[in-house]
Amino acid sequence: MAKDKTIYTCSECGGTSPKWLGKCPHCNAWNTLEETRADTGPAKNRMQALTRGLNAAQPVATLSQIEAADIARTPTGLEELDRVLGGGIVTGGVILIGGDPGIGKSTLLLQALDALSRQMPVLYVTGEESGAQVALRAQRLGLDGSKVRVQAEIQLENIIATLEAEQPSFCVIDSIQTIYSDQLTSAPGSVAQVRECAAHLTRVAKSSGCTMVLVGHVTKEGALAGPRVLEHIVDTVLYFEGETHSSFRLVRAIKNRFGAVNEIGVFAMTDKGLKGVSNPSAIFLSTHDEPVPGSVVMVTLEGTRPLLVEIQALVDSGGPSPRRLSVGLERDRLAMLLAVLHRHAGMACGDQDVFVNAVGGVRISEPAADLAVLLAIQSSLRGKPLPKGFFAFGEVGLAGEIRPAPRGQERLKEAAKLGFSIAVVPKANAPKKPIEGLTIHAVDRVEQAVDLARSL
Repeated sequence: MAKDKTIYTCSECGGTSPKWLGKCPHCNAWNTLEETRADTGPAKNRMQALTRGLNAAQPVATLSQIEAADIARTPTGLEELDRVLGGGIVTGGVILIGGDPGIGKSTLLLQALDALSRQMPVLYVTGEESGAQVALRAQRLGLDGSKVRVQAEIQLENIIATLEAEQPSFCVIDSIQTIYSDQLTSAPGSVAQVRECAAHLTRVAKSSGCTMVLVGHVTKEGALAGPRVLEHIVDTVLYFEGETHSSFRLVRAIKNRFGAVNEIGVFAMTDKGLKGVSNPSAIFLSTHDEPVPGSVVMVTLEGTRPLLVEIQALVDSGGPSPRRLSVGLERDRLAMLLAVLHRHAGMACGDQDVFVNAVGGVRISEPAADLAVLLAIQSSLRGKPLPKGFFAFGEVGLAGEIRPAPRGQERLKEAAKLGFSIAVVPKANAPKKPIEGLTIHAVDRVEQAVDLARSL
């Protein structure tokens, strides 16, 4: 019996090699080549049936003459999900959503399906559960489900036949790693199968106008499993984040052809499913009766949404090798800020353990948190709390200057709306007109900010 031919496919870039190599010859990633069976099926014109009307030659046009109409959107009925998507679902759009097991992906999509089923035909294709399991979840969530069509299937050709018969306007594939095509001999979840099935389903969505949602698994590092080409094929990529022991979940858009990226939606997991949180700043603020040393509130931007987050610092006497630990903030940036604090403000922490934490499990990547981190460290080092209603934001440079943060006016207005009264901000972010109820101190040097914090 002839041995099946095998090839080695890179899980990062999708490139192939006839033999195993330690490093992928295409993207130079190490230990990413995985053995798969070579495709021996009828590969000729495999896409022809799905590309009717799409592969016709298109005329060349001048960009300024092309009619640019606004994209029609349909709200999903979940306000926080609509925010992340840019206002709702788009006809023919393909959405990829990934997250840890048990984080709530299927729950969220089942709620969206139930809400959308009242205004359009919907289909839920599950490859990981039976129809009875989906029905049990719907009962637990208190969903009606009378118009939600469900199919338990993992074969691509059968799913496409169902899509042609049912003609849904919104379809969820849960999950893309369980789907396989008869045209390929490799196992479901392999690089070749995931890439092929996603490409087929994307073409079906574009040709039929059905909005397609693909659920994707994630690796232990938190990235979407399978080839990165999967993220390039789809229109929108959403990440479902959150600690499994916490009731709060964040849905973050890292790619969106129809809206802003880095938007977040905040949900709370309840016994009736995921509920949108209208004031997410409350999650990221501790409830101290009185101000405590080492605690400073900052205003960060997540997409277009300003959020108030509490930064906590603890400076304690260290041993021979003091530790620098940050949770929710960049560790290398913490070391840089400690050097700036020593050089320009004369506060040495070389023999101290320094711990910095962003409350609520949020991750802050923007440099506008620098000033709040510095002031929290000096507050903890002196053992003196900052006044109630105090907040700060701004980027700190190595020369000791404080640079402005983008969209400072929106940050200030959000803090004033939530009752904060004292602000330390970069001089360039100081508003021309006073904001009611807000005392603003504008600084342009680190030493000025530290002296001001001491005086307060």
